Amino acid sequence: MKSTYSVAEAQSQLPRIVKEAESGRTVAIQRRKETVVFMISRERMEAIAETLEILANPAAMRAIREHRGGKTRFVPLSALDRREG
Repeated sequence: MKSTYSVAEAQSQLPRIVKEAESGRTVAIQRRKETVVFMISRERMEAIAETLEILANPAAMRAIREHRGGKTRFVPLSALDRREG
């Protein structure tokens, strides 16, 4: 399947293009050979938004850096139960 369409093509083939985007492909819509719109699935957009939220959260980014630096200590969930009791 094609992944880049002109505005005119997109107007005449919208249902098929929506299905293409829903399937996980990124679809570009062009006007005068310049991409003006990308169409992506809701699932992909939600993943992008979640990633942006994590990147904007200083505490989350600090935790990621600590984990990558080997500074994170993991314990089994059962250890958490013992601490509460």
